[in-house]
Amino acid sequence: MQLEFYKYQGTGNDFVMIDNRSGFFPKENVQLVARFCDRRFGIGADGLILLENDEVTDFKMVYYNSDGNTSSMCGNGGRCLVAFAKDLNVIRDSCTFIATDGLHHASVANDGIVSLQMIDVTNIKIETDYTFMNTGSPHHVQLVEDLEHYNVKENGAALRYGSLYGAAGSNINFVKKINEDTFSLRTYERGVEDETLACGTGATAVAIAMNATGQTNASSIKLNVEGGKLAVSFDKMGDLFTNVFLIGPAEFVFKGVIEI
Repeated sequence: MQLEFYKYQGTGNDFVMIDNRSGFFPKENVQLVARFCDRRFGIGADGLILLENDEVTDFKMVYYNSDGNTSSMCGNGGRCLVAFAKDLNVIRDSCTFIATDGLHHASVANDGIVSLQMIDVTNIKIETDYTFMNTGSPHHVQLVEDLEHYNVKENGAALRYGSLYGAAGSNINFVKKINEDTFSLRTYERGVEDETLACGTGATAVAIAMNATGQTNASSIKLNVEGGKLAVSFDKMGDLFTNVFLIGPAEFVFKGVIEI
């Protein structure tokens, strides 16, 4: 059987997109998803996303990590899926969709920039040398010296698999402050088990962590990721961060056909 797929990327986070509104895709086939995401024997991607019908919202997002397993929310993947839905004429310029962490609102500007509303964030754990929170996925945020030369894969894996987060693990973000409203970050993603060029939920976590720990008073923050630039805005009410938006480009790369 031949399967049509689409490839999208958001600041270097790349995804295989499949229109599964007819429900044909074998969703429990972990090996198949992993093969599609393999950069040597498949299409190559950080993850695979199914666009499916939903009775209440415009569509449903089903996200798989590159290891073939379903996973928690992916912010850049969500933004790319919104762009995909628009290209399929499923939506126009705004939408709602359901994902594993709940309801999301999103819009697409004329220049292709996608703004995605993330979940409200509370229960932030602030320690001396790191901050932890869930922005749809669990994220460890840590300021480091010499971010440019930091061994993200080795140090990220040590934290991801270490005793701090147990078997479930966490995504790990290493951060450098550039100025009052700008930060650079590099992310080790669980499920990919390597550094990725960007992580949307990670950028969201970094922005909120930097505000929560007093590194910035800004509520609109610029994030330099390895694959480009993102922005995160929010409203802060006490310990609650609400109206959280992840903003950045989401671009079509190519489409093709692959044998199942």
